[in-house]
Amino acid sequence: MNILILGGGGREHALAWAVLQNPKCDKLIVAPGNAGIAQIAQCADLDVENPALVTDFACEEAIDFVIVGPEAPLAAGVADALGDAGILTFGPSQAAAQLEASKAFTKEICDAANAPTAAYAHFTEAEAAKAYIRDRGAPIVVKADGLAAGKGVIVAMDEATALAAIDDMFGGAFGGAGAEVVIEEFMEGEEASFFVLSDGKTALPIGTAQDHKRAYDGDEGPNTGGMGAYSPAPVLTDAVAAKAMAEIIQPTIDEMAKRGTPYRGVLYAGFMIEDGQPRLVEYNVRFGDPECQVLMMRLGAQALDLMLACAEDRLAEMQVNWADDHAMTVVMAAKGYPGAYKKGSVIKGLDGLPEDSFQMVFHAGTARAEGQFRAAGGRVLNVTARGATLQEARDKAYDMVDKIDWPDGFARSDIGWRAL
Repeated sequence: MNILILGGGGREHALAWAVLQNPKCDKLIVAPGNAGIAQIAQCADLDVENPALVTDFACEEAIDFVIVGPEAPLAAGVADALGDAGILTFGPSQAAAQLEASKAFTKEICDAANAPTAAYAHFTEAEAAKAYIRDRGAPIVVKADGLAAGKGVIVAMDEATALAAIDDMFGGAFGGAGAEVVIEEFMEGEEASFFVLSDGKTALPIGTAQDHKRAYDGDEGPNTGGMGAYSPAPVLTDAVAAKAMAEIIQPTIDEMAKRGTPYRGVLYAGFMIEDGQPRLVEYNVRFGDPECQVLMMRLGAQALDLMLACAEDRLAEMQVNWADDHAMTVVMAAKGYPGAYKKGSVIKGLDGLPEDSFQMVFHAGTARAEGQFRAAGGRVLNVTARGATLQEARDKAYDMVDKIDWPDGFARSDIGWRAL
């Protein structure tokens, strides 16, 4: 098969790495890709949020299967355009992608499906939102309704922070994403990520993970897109997962089908778990980043078979073959991230690191210039390892981090601390 992956981050590098292990893949193109991806696949400079351009490109390259990595192309309707052109695509329609593109839409679905989630209110103007915060008090959670690249969520431990978040959002800090806001109760518990594939009817769990959102050790500092992850997440036991499937995931899939917008693709559910009871924090309509990296490390070649079955409406015949193992990824980011950071610093020491099914450095934001890898984003590298135990995976990952010579980068030193 000729396969096209849309996106250019660490998630897409991990997807490309897993897909290439499957003999079904004859040719792989990643658009736009990055310097790390360019070492294993052909990269193409393409506006992946333009449905017509993507469709034309896929036709020109005789692409058989498209895997959409990020959420923005899905919200732009890229999967719809590819489907209309008869090209098999992994990723939900524009209408179904509202599960991530609109927090208010997700809450509406939860209400209709009777799925446990945080109490909430939805606002389109600042003063009413502020009055609600003053009435409810803190801690409280303020979310930009639209897509904000994983950064439009403020967990406010005091009222002043919550009110400032309202000013920021309605003031344009998150662009159009903050034109509407959802304010939620603060949920206690431990957060974990649950990944399922859906073909519109069948939902198949494909793994659990736990992300680390805060920038610094000890879960301190500002929220980021994710500073590291590990899989599986011990807090998401078989019993909790079964409860989540019965009370949250399957009712959501059924409700979407009932509305005439069947959900096809990966559904990433963030749960807050307390006393064995999962409650939905949010849905994402794509693989998490950096959770995808640990999932792909553990799934390997079967990831492509599962995604194909999902796109071809035959998930009911599939099962996931898990090794009894663990994986961890440590994000190396540019100093200053998630605030202002400089681009272009040189990264050394990557060439001597192992690249196999137990250890990989996935590139998230790199470029190649004058024969050297350079930082080209905030989150730059995903140093990933697999082991028989989480401790073994951690030791391997941090051993690689120590060998990377990048004075302008930083990483948390405590990824996996909850489980360990």
